[in-house]
Amino acid sequence: MRRYISLAAVFGFLLWCCGYVIAAETGDATEDAQPTPQTINNPQIPLDELELMVDHMTSDELMVEADGWLGLLKQAVSDLNQAELEVKRNKKQEQSANKAALPEASSTSEAKHGESGANQKAEMLDKVAKLQEARTEVVDRLNLVLANINEKIGLTSEGKELDQVLPYRRYINAVSGLKVDVSDAGATWGVITSWLVSKEGGVRWAKYIILFLVAVAVFWVLGGLLSRATEKALSFAGNTSMIFRHFVVTSVRRVMIVLGILVGLAAMDINIAPLLAVIGAAGFIVAFALQNTLSNFASGLMIMLYKPFDVGDAVDVSGVVGKVRSMTLMTTTIMTFDNKLTIVPNNSIWGNVITNATGSSERRVDMVFGIGYDDDIHQVQRVLEEVVTSHPLVLKTPEPVIQLNELGDSSVNFICRPWVKTGDYWTVYWDITRTVKERFDADGISIPFPQRDVHLYGQLTPSPLQPAVASAASTLGVSGPSSLDGDRNGDNS
Repeated sequence: MRRYISLAAVFGFLLWCCGYVIAAETGDATEDAQPTPQTINNPQIPLDELELMVDHMTSDELMVEADGWLGLLKQAVSDLNQAELEVKRNKKQEQSANKAALPEASSTSEAKHGESGANQKAEMLDKVAKLQEARTEVVDRLNLVLANINEKIGLTSEGKELDQVLPYRRYINAVSGLKVDVSDAGATWGVITSWLVSKEGGVRWAKYIILFLVAVAVFWVLGGLLSRATEKALSFAGNTSMIFRHFVVTSVRRVMIVLGILVGLAAMDINIAPLLAVIGAAGFIVAFALQNTLSNFASGLMIMLYKPFDVGDAVDVSGVVGKVRSMTLMTTTIMTFDNKLTIVPNNSIWGNVITNATGSSERRVDMVFGIGYDDDIHQVQRVLEEVVTSHPLVLKTPEPVIQLNELGDSSVNFICRPWVKTGDYWTVYWDITRTVKERFDADGISIPFPQRDVHLYGQLTPSPLQPAVASAASTLGVSGPSSLDGDRNGDNS
């Protein structure tokens, strides 16, 4: 029995050992199965190839690639810091050697020592420049991976990157840039010179600046061509106003310039997506803060679309009378007839009555001429017809209207309404008014002025005030009855 128990214990121990070994092997296999970056084998891989390699990856796979490139960046920064540390130590050793140099040392040995130190320093600075270039290459590739992560996981509502990407971005900002020691003029100039001639430094930024300027210039020229083509196309459309044409042409030019700037920024490897997201998020705040301005903007668009007036029209808007000189989306500039420049907000114009005196090609001239009650109305009718029909600027169609219109308090009034071209309105008005006055004078037709008959009622017997009243009436030109009537009680009324 004991023998069987011992065998069972030995067998159980062997099983435990086997299980431990299997578990250890499984753990090692699990550790070995950790995902490894697939794109860091060549730190100088072209960006277009790297973009194709990571385009199909998920966000989790891209995070692995970002970790791999972050490790390369740490190593590149470490190597660069070590090289910069060597430059500083070499500078301190050189200063100590110069202080310890004996005054009787030969000039030849000093020259050789200085030349050797200069060569060594140049080699160190060249090494620093190459390491900076290597760091820039790794940063570019890590930025590309991070841009793909942003495309896969998106941004915040404010257009900012999520927490998964921020640590990488902050590290890049912390270790990037050109660092120089201003206390060492030679080293500073050497670093700057090396950066200027570096493929990933000055040469790269020179290329970026050239691409930006070329993109802006191309879109500038293209905007000018498109604006001229748009202006010519709109000129064939007879129902478009000059204000609307100016707005469309200017907008086309400005939109093309903005597109050129965006394309230029993209050519400089600047990610403009966050910028556009920030602009979109800030749009609501800006719209709320600029309510009145946007109201003027909307009113300007409505005026341009419905064109109640155009440049050069004589209008009466918001109590301002004059000719429209120019118009923007916010305001309309009107030159009054006494030559005062008035700027009216578009919201005030669109929200009120708009009177356009030159909106039609023909206008009716309304005039009224009064004659005395003793004059011959048939003669007056004939004179007015002759004056109106003989004027060369009066239109035959529609026919002018000349009629006896009113029996007024002091005159018999004729209306005279000829039709003229809009531009001839005031010429005809002034000519006919002058000619009618001359013909009335020549034909003995009176033009009465307001007058009133006053009747005085008094006592039957002469009153002491009668001579004074008669004298006053004579002085004022007031006519009255020759006799004075009185009431029964003898009171004046």
